[in-house]
Amino acid sequence: MMTPGILELDLETTPARSYDVPTMPLPSITWQDVQQMPDDGNRYEAIEGDLYMTPAPSILHHRITRALYDALKPLLLEPGHGELFWAPVGVEFPATGEGVQPDLLFVSNERRRIIGEAGIVGAPDLVVEILSPSTASRDRGIKLRLYERQGVREYWIVDPDENAVDAWRFADEPRLERFTETLPVRLGTAQVGLIDLEAVFAPDL
Repeated sequence: MMTPGILELDLETTPARSYDVPTMPLPSITWQDVQQMPDDGNRYEAIEGDLYMTPAPSILHHRITRALYDALKPLLLEPGHGELFWAPVGVEFPATGEGVQPDLLFVSNERRRIIGEAGIVGAPDLVVEILSPSTASRDRGIKLRLYERQGVREYWIVDPDENAVDAWRFADEPRLERFTETLPVRLGTAQVGLIDLEAVFAPDL
């Protein structure tokens, strides 16, 4: 018996209503979106429309960063060839909406115009990334491709497990060299010095 005002359905004979929900593409993440992320000790980056998070670095990572900065300072900064920066500092590529926070970077006087109040806007001359278990595949893959297509002149991938530096030079033909003893420091095509890698990777830094 039906109760007035109540529609009773026979679940065995009433077909279920189906909904055709189109698959909506996820919004592309830009560097401007990254600027809204919380200041929680992590580093956030936007590459090819995706958001990437890097946790706070290890003590070894800090020590290698400091050693490389100290080695580069008398070769690039003190002679007045340009400016050195270390993380966290943002590098924005406005044409594609991408942005990253490398471990170290150098901007020559020739490219000084890209140094802004909030960060770097454009391609540095040199970018340095120090590998960690959480970033190794990204640094060797998507970031390598990013720096090449954005016009970075040289990219160092520092490998603490191998005590080695893979140096990519992006010109007409990208060139990779691996260094395990001394690392040449270049300003354009001129070599301005060498870094002792044994000192950089020394465990008692």
